[in-house]
Amino acid sequence: MNITTYDFEAGLATKDDRAPLKAALSMTLQQLRIFHAVANAETMTKAAKQLGLTQPSVSQQLSKLETAIGTRLFIRRPNEMELTEAGLYLLPRVDQVLRILNETEDGLGRFCEGRPAVIKLAGLDSVLRNLLPGAVRHLHDRLPGVAIDVQESAPADIVELLDARRINFGLLAANSLAQAHEDFLQIPIMEDPYVLAVPKELDLDGVSDPARELSPAAYRTLNRSIHFAFGSTHTRRVSNWYDRLLPGHQPIVQCRSYESALSFVRGGAGVCVAPALSTIGLAGPDAGVNRYMIGVPPRRIVALMLSQHRSMEPMATLISALRDVGRTLDMQAILPTPAFLADDVTSR
Repeated sequence: MNITTYDFEAGLATKDDRAPLKAALSMTLQQLRIFHAVANAETMTKAAKQLGLTQPSVSQQLSKLETAIGTRLFIRRPNEMELTEAGLYLLPRVDQVLRILNETEDGLGRFCEGRPAVIKLAGLDSVLRNLLPGAVRHLHDRLPGVAIDVQESAPADIVELLDARRINFGLLAANSLAQAHEDFLQIPIMEDPYVLAVPKELDLDGVSDPARELSPAAYRTLNRSIHFAFGSTHTRRVSNWYDRLLPGHQPIVQCRSYESALSFVRGGAGVCVAPALSTIGLAGPDAGVNRYMIGVPPRRIVALMLSQHRSMEPMATLISALRDVGRTLDMQAILPTPAFLADDVTSR
């Protein structure tokens, strides 16, 4: 380890000892952003995609940073980048530097005449589609000069974008987070109830005993289930619901999105448990499905952001508008719980 030796009479570092300091000062902001992205994304491929750079460029800049510092920051393995002791030391300090820079940019943006403030956010498609248009309308009633930069993303990608400070906040289901993220604040926006989505021709109104009261074809459809491969605790809870309430069900499809699952329901292939927001399109509720209220705990939609950004404008106004829209949103024609599922709802 290089330790600077000082000439206390002169109060200055000796000539030979200025080299490490000069090398450290040659680090660039771009290199620090790349280091931060790779450290949080764990692979160069993910980091390059997140930064909008090529993988060779990311690798080159990371090597230059290591050369400037004089030590390795990562142990490189196939499909894995593990931080060295020096990397672990550097990461929280870079995180602090980038946070301060982003806050400064956000603050100074308000003083730039002729340059509109931009809110960058990422979220689940169903949440953006149903909540954001009304919230933006309310935002522009108060702050007409604000622009919105929106991208649809999965929960894991939203967290990565926040870690890299590429967005101001994310809109996602708190239930979908695999672990607690202590660096971020979760602001409740709304509760999104789960529904049992079935093909339009499958009428469950008043059905107490599906095996006896439904036709053989309808009963087979009810017992063909479409599942999701999200891997979260809430997804496992939904899977347990199938096992408890439809013990004879057969999983026939595994999907990565609710929209895909609903396409199978519309086609009459089976049934699925889905958040109500995912069943509402631009023209209202999905015309090809019936939606029944069930006893699965609702999806909690939150705005995930740095705690210090909560009161910053224009984000504070947009968050408030999102909460207002969430409180008043019409879920539109969710049918009552079928009789054979009613005990599950009343027990909660």
